[in-house]
Amino acid sequence: MFYILSNALGSNMQFAQVLAVILGYILAIVIAFGLHEYSHARTAYKLGDPTAKALGRMTINPLKHLDYFGLISFLIIGFGWAKPVPVNPLNFTNQRRGMFLVSISGVLMNIFLAFICCGIYFFYVKNVASFVDGSIYFSNSFLYFIYYFLVFSFSINIALFIFNLIPIFPLDGFNVLISAFNVSPKFVNFMVRYGNIILIFIIILPIFDVIYSTVTNGIAEIFFNFWRLFA
Repeated sequence: MFYILSNALGSNMQFAQVLAVILGYILAIVIAFGLHEYSHARTAYKLGDPTAKALGRMTINPLKHLDYFGLISFLIIGFGWAKPVPVNPLNFTNQRRGMFLVSISGVLMNIFLAFICCGIYFFYVKNVASFVDGSIYFSNSFLYFIYYFLVFSFSINIALFIFNLIPIFPLDGFNVLISAFNVSPKFVNFMVRYGNIILIFIIILPIFDVIYSTVTNGIAEIFFNFWRLFA
């Protein structure tokens, strides 16, 4: 994401176009986080837990889901978070199944959004953009905003999909793991206690960036190849 952002801002752009890029980036983050959390809340409600709805969290309004410190962190270092949706598994008929579905719903929303944004991107570029010496140009700043919003939405949603599936507390992948398998209580307690530290350690390792980029590029290539059939 930072490569895309720096590449865009590093080009010869007018102030209005620079602003369009930045706003597209921020809006993509806000929507990706908001719909991720909305999916958790909606799924929990469908399965019998009204906790999130009662607290006003079952809404597509992204402002209800934002953690502003988490947003700022994402803008600065590319790592951030939203306010977790409260879930009471005691309200589910089958607690393990309920927690699995609630946990997986957020990442499924992100990969769905990435897929849709990729398709819209291909049709948008084909019908709206003009090309000069291999570079993409648009007739006004609003069209630049739409373009970069789609680009950032695609990349951010793929990133959230992959990152949140890491089976480490407090990520969704951890809840998916303990809901789908008979995990030792000692392991669960250990991860709850030290998960944040382990997660930070993993993120700063160079190998994480290599694996993360490889998986991201693989998913992106699959989506690109699909939409090229129609664009």
